[in-house]
Amino acid sequence: MPIAEDPSPRPADDSPDDPFDGLVLDEEFVRGASVKEASGRARMLGAKWKRQPPQDVPWRAEADRTPQIRRRRFGRRATRVDSWGRSKRRSRTWQAPLFIALAAAVTLAALNVDRLREWYQNRQDSSAAGTPNRAPLPTLPPETAAPTAAPPAADPDTPTVDRPWAGSPAEQWPAGPDALVLPQATAVGVFGADEVAAQLALVKQFMVAANLDPAQVRGGSPDAAVSLLDRESGSWLAASVAHPDAEHDPTTYLSRFDPLRTVLATDQIKVQGRFSFESDGEQGVVVHTDVTYVYALRPGPDAGKKRPDATGAAGSAKPVAWSEGGAGPEVQREIIRRVLDFRFYNPARFKVQPGKLRPGKGNSDFGNNICDLTSGFLEPPFDLSAPSSESPGPTGPESDPYDRSKPLERHEGCGTVSRT
Repeated sequence: MPIAEDPSPRPADDSPDDPFDGLVLDEEFVRGASVKEASGRARMLGAKWKRQPPQDVPWRAEADRTPQIRRRRFGRRATRVDSWGRSKRRSRTWQAPLFIALAAAVTLAALNVDRLREWYQNRQDSSAAGTPNRAPLPTLPPETAAPTAAPPAADPDTPTVDRPWAGSPAEQWPAGPDALVLPQATAVGVFGADEVAAQLALVKQFMVAANLDPAQVRGGSPDAAVSLLDRESGSWLAASVAHPDAEHDPTTYLSRFDPLRTVLATDQIKVQGRFSFESDGEQGVVVHTDVTYVYALRPGPDAGKKRPDATGAAGSAKPVAWSEGGAGPEVQREIIRRVLDFRFYNPARFKVQPGKLRPGKGNSDFGNNICDLTSGFLEPPFDLSAPSSESPGPTGPESDPYDRSKPLERHEGCGTVSRT
């Protein structure tokens, strides 16, 4: 075993025993200490309270404490809190029922969007025209054969800009290029079914460009229609547009209006007609067309002015009588019926231009148009303050321009129409 050290000698004066004599400062002594060193904050508060003793604060209820605002970072809305830092909830008892009602309304509207749109349109038409709501008339299908009688009389009504087809059988007619339905193509003579189908499509393309193209109808360039004709027919039509006269009238093939005298009341053009085709013997195929176009029109800025005479001097202006009816000025309707043939010759026997049209025999009737004008434009007879001396009065028979059950016959003179 190891040798122990000698104990410390006692002092010479033999003083009383030292209380710390024999004290060993080991871990057991530290754990058993009853007094511990105060923390730095405790010593700081103790020194402060010696100088300024703390004051008693009376108890306050939570409701009496002033609320504070806890700010959030990044610009978010501040949250209101009480004195203890707890967030206060806001009452939202009125918002939940409102959100539920709005969600139900949106769901019902989405499920009935077509009916809602129809209700809104009827309401707009009624408020604009000042008349009760009226159920829309069903649209008739395009013709596939000649009708057996004229369309029945429509309810008498004054056409306006908002309701341009009121009181007209054309209100039920289809509109635009889709109203021109081509028959099923079959092989004819030397032409196969695909070739006949292409010929029918070319004829329809010309009918659309000549009578339904908005720019051309408003008096613009007819280049699209002219480009579909062969060289001879195209040159004649282009010259007629540039220099119209009694022998060169472009309205024979084109529906066009002088924008200074006549303005379309609507971009919609009503159409009813049919196509057919047959063999032309050894010559090829002939395509027959019989189509009626109805245009809703109103006076342009120069509608009441007399056209320049032979010397180029313009006459005096005549004011146009605008008959106020419903939501806008009264409009006129012009009804144009064209019965035209187009021939496609056998290329083995005739020199032809592939992909071009050659018009055959035809006839056109202009219902509600000033007769014998050579301006190159169609012109409805808008009511003027004095009779016009530019064209003679009606001398021909009365006819119904909507009657497509009868063949179109040529007649001399300027006739009258029974309805427009």
